[in-house]
Amino acid sequence: MAWKTGLDVGADGVAIVAINNPPLNLLSVTVMLDLKRTIEGALLRDDVKAIVVTGLKGKFSAGFDVTTFGGRQGKRTKKELGFMSIEIVTDTLEGAKKPLVAAIDGPAFGGGLEIALACHARISTSTAQLGLTELQYGILPGLGGTQRLPRLVGLTKALEMILMSKRVSGEEARTLTLVDAIAPADKLLGVARQWALDIAECRRPWIVSLYKIDRLEPFVEARAILKSARLEVQRQNPNLVHQLVCIDVIEHGIVSGPRNALWKEAEALQELRQSSTCKSLVHVFFAQRQVSKVPGVTERKFLPRKFNKVALIGGGSMSSEVAKLLVLNNYQVILKEKDEKSLLEQINRVKRKLQSHAKNQKADQYRPQKFFSLVKGVLDYDDFKDVELVIEAEAETLSLNLEKICPPHCIFTSNSLTFNSKSFGEKTNCHDRIAGIHFFCQSPNLPLMEIVRMKNTSPQVIIDLMDFGRKLRKTPIVVGDLEGRSFNSLLIKYLHAAIFLAEEGVDVYLIDKAFTNFGMLLGPFRMIDMLGLQVFEAIGKMYVETFPDSSYRSKLISILRHCDNEGESNAQGFYRYDNCGMATPNPEINKYLQKAENTSYMAIEPELTKLSNDEMVEMILFPALNEACQLISKGIVIRPSDLDVASVLGMGFPAYRGGIVYWSDTFGSPYVHSNLENWSKVHGEFFKPCAYITECAAKRVSLVVHLYFFFV
Repeated sequence: MAWKTGLDVGADGVAIVAINNPPLNLLSVTVMLDLKRTIEGALLRDDVKAIVVTGLKGKFSAGFDVTTFGGRQGKRTKKELGFMSIEIVTDTLEGAKKPLVAAIDGPAFGGGLEIALACHARISTSTAQLGLTELQYGILPGLGGTQRLPRLVGLTKALEMILMSKRVSGEEARTLTLVDAIAPADKLLGVARQWALDIAECRRPWIVSLYKIDRLEPFVEARAILKSARLEVQRQNPNLVHQLVCIDVIEHGIVSGPRNALWKEAEALQELRQSSTCKSLVHVFFAQRQVSKVPGVTERKFLPRKFNKVALIGGGSMSSEVAKLLVLNNYQVILKEKDEKSLLEQINRVKRKLQSHAKNQKADQYRPQKFFSLVKGVLDYDDFKDVELVIEAEAETLSLNLEKICPPHCIFTSNSLTFNSKSFGEKTNCHDRIAGIHFFCQSPNLPLMEIVRMKNTSPQVIIDLMDFGRKLRKTPIVVGDLEGRSFNSLLIKYLHAAIFLAEEGVDVYLIDKAFTNFGMLLGPFRMIDMLGLQVFEAIGKMYVETFPDSSYRSKLISILRHCDNEGESNAQGFYRYDNCGMATPNPEINKYLQKAENTSYMAIEPELTKLSNDEMVEMILFPALNEACQLISKGIVIRPSDLDVASVLGMGFPAYRGGIVYWSDTFGSPYVHSNLENWSKVHGEFFKPCAYITECAAKRVSLVVHLYFFFV
C-alpha cells in the first residue's frame, strides 16, 4: 500500500511530514490514519527535535474529499465520533511533546486548515488560500475548527469566515494572526524549519491554539456577537439550521470549555452529514462539475482557441446586452445592422448600457469611453475578415455569404430561441462550425450560458464556446438541437405561472414573499423586473408562438409596458426602485392587474386567493418541473442534473434544495402528476403533465431515479 504521508528527517533535527494524495492532497480516513502513524513515528525518534507538516507539490490540503459528505452514516460510539478530532488532531498533533509547524502553500481548506490550526505555529506563502469551507456543503468544521479559529483571529472574524465559507490569502491571514509569518514559496520550508527549531529551543512561544484566549472577546461581548450572528442567519436563511448549529457549537466552547465543545462539534457533524441540506448541497456541488463534461468532446483533450473579435448581427435590447457583456470583458465587438437608423439605435443602446454600468459601479467618467472604443458599427461585412465568432440575434437572417467572407476557423452562432439545424439549410460547407449561444433569458446578470450542439458541430467548436463562456464568467451548459425548448423555457414557464396566479387575484407581493421564504434569491416578479419587461415579453412571445396549446397568454406585461414600466432599467415595474436600487411595491400594480384580469381568457378563481405559501410555490414551480421533464425526455439535455444547475444559477433556486429536478423527489412523481392533472382540468393545457411524468407516476417511480437510469 502506498503511504499517503512522507517523512524526511534533516541534519538539523527537523522532520518534514508531507501529505501526499495528489492532485489536491485531499484528506480521507486513510490519509488521517497515515498522518497519525507518521507523526507518532517522528515523535519517537531521538534525532527529531521538531516537525514541519506540509503538502507535496505546493498544495497543503484542500480538505476532505466531498464524496465523504452526505453519505449514509451508521450509528457511532462516542469514541468513534471523536477519533479524528480528539485522538488524531488534538491529542496526537496539538498534544505532541515536540513542536509542530505548518508550512502552507496553495489551498488549506476545511480539514486541511484544521490540521494547520492544531500545529503550534503556521508559516504560509502570501498567495496561499486558507478557509473553513464546510458550511457550503451543509455541515460544520469537524476537526476543531469551530474552537481554534475564534481563538486565533477573534470571534467576529471567525464567524465571518466560517458562516460564509470565506477564503483568505496568506497575506490577509498574517494580518489576522491566523498565520505567524509569510515566506516565499522557495524558502517556505526553510523558514518553517527554523521556526520549529526556535520553538523547540524556547526562542519562540509554544502556542496551543485550543486554549489561546487573548484574541477572544470578553464573555458578555462574545454572547452579544453570537446573538447578532444568529439573528442575521435567521434573516437571510430562515430554512437552514446548520449555520445555527455551528454558532451553538462555537458558543458551547466559550461557555463550557473548548475540549468539551470538541465532542459537541463531532456529534453535530455526524448529524448534519445525514441531513437533506447536506445531501442537496453535495448534489449541486457535483452537478456543477459534471456540466463541464460533454460526451464525445471533453475527453478528447482539445485546447480551446482564443477569441479576440466578435461580430453581433441584428437584434435590439437583447443584442445590446450581449454587446455590453462582451466589451466589459475586453472583446472587440462589431455591430452589424441592416440600415443607418437601426445601427444608430443599437450603438446608442450599447452606449447607454455602458454608461449605466459605469454609474452603478461608480467608475470614473472615462471608463465607458474606454470600453466603447472596442465597439464598431457597420452596415456591410467588410470588417468580418478577421472575426473569430459571429453571433446572430435572429437565426432566420443568417447570410450564408459569411462563410466566404469570414476566416476558415470562424464559428457561426445564433442567439435566437427558435434556433435549430434547419434554420441554415443545407447549402453550406461549415455545418461543423455552427452552434447556438443563449444567455439565460438573455440576461448577462444570470451566470448561465446555453450552448446548442447541432448534429454536425465539431468537438473543437464546443470546446471553444465553453471556454468563451467561462471567460465571460458564465457556467456553460451544452444541450442538443432544440425543438423550441431550452433552459429559458423553464424560466418562462415559472414566471408565466406566477403571472397566471396574479391575474387570478393572488397578491403579487405575497407570491414574491412565498418564494423568498422558500429560499429563492428573488421572487418571480422581482426577477421579471431584473430581466427587463421588454426582454421578458419578447422571449415569452416566442415561447407562446412555438407552443400555443400549452402556453399561458398574459396581457399583463404589455399593459405594464404601455404605461412605461420596464423594470429595474427605468426604476419602475412590478416594483419602484430608488437611486440605491431598493425596491418598494408599485402602488399602481392593482390598476394594471385589473386591466389584465378584464382581458384574460379565463374566469377569476377566488379559491386561488386562499392558497398557502407552500401551495403557491408548488403551483408555480410544478409547471417549470414539467418543462424540465420535457427537456430530459426529448434528449435535449445531457443529464437531469444539468437542469438542477440551470435552476440554481438561472432561476435563483435554493441550492440547499438540490435544484428543481432533485427537489421533485421530496414529493414523488404521483403527487406531482396528480396536482398538474387536476390543475389542467380547471385551468387549461398550461398545467397538463407531460407523458414522462405520467409514465413515472403510473409506475410510482421517482422522477430523479427514473431519469438517471434513463440516461446512464
